[in-house]
Amino acid sequence: MEKTPKGTLLIANPFLKDPNFLRTVVVLCDHEEEGSFGFVLNRPFDMKLGEAVPELKDSDIPLYIGGPVQLESLHFLHEVPDLISDGEEILPGIFYGGNFEQLKIHLENGTIPESRIRFFIGYSGWSGGQLENELTEDSWITTMATRKLIFDTDADQVWKESLRKMGGKYEELINYPIDPQLN
Repeated sequence: MEKTPKGTLLIANPFLKDPNFLRTVVVLCDHEEEGSFGFVLNRPFDMKLGEAVPELKDSDIPLYIGGPVQLESLHFLHEVPDLISDGEEILPGIFYGGNFEQLKIHLENGTIPESRIRFFIGYSGWSGGQLENELTEDSWITTMATRKLIFDTDADQVWKESLRKMGGKYEELINYPIDPQLN
C-alpha cells in the first residue's frame, strides 16, 4: 500500500458523482491498511456548536458536515495543543481531537479563538483498500493541506482554492461545469 500521509487533502475530481462528495475537499486524518478517515472542509452545517452541545449553549461557532458516517458524532481540528491535550497531530501544528473537558473550559472562557478550531458533525471513512481504489480511479486529486485551507478559507471557496494552489492543469478544473451535459 502506497502511503497517503495524514494531512493530505482529497480534492473531489469534477467527474466524481457521489453526492456525498461532489466538489468537496477532505482533510485526511488517518490512512492505514485497515481503513482511513477524515473530514469534509467545505460543507457547512445549519447548526452552531451551542445548539449541538448543550454545555456550550452560548457558543455560536459554526459546525461542518465532516462526512456521511456517524452524523451523531462531534469531532474537531485545532491549533491549540497547549490548551487541549491528547490531540493527534495530523500536520505540523494542527491536531485532531483531544481532551473534551479542557476544550469546553477554554471555549467557556473564550481562550480559544474561533479561527484556531473547527468542528465537524460526522466524518468521512473508507474501509481497508477502498480509498486506494478511489485514488487509482482518479476520484480524488491529492495535495498536502495547509493551515490556511483548513482554518481561514471560506467553505464555498475551499475546493477552488485547493485546485488553484496546485496550479497548472488542476487550476483549469475550477471552471469545469458540475454537469457537463448542461454545457
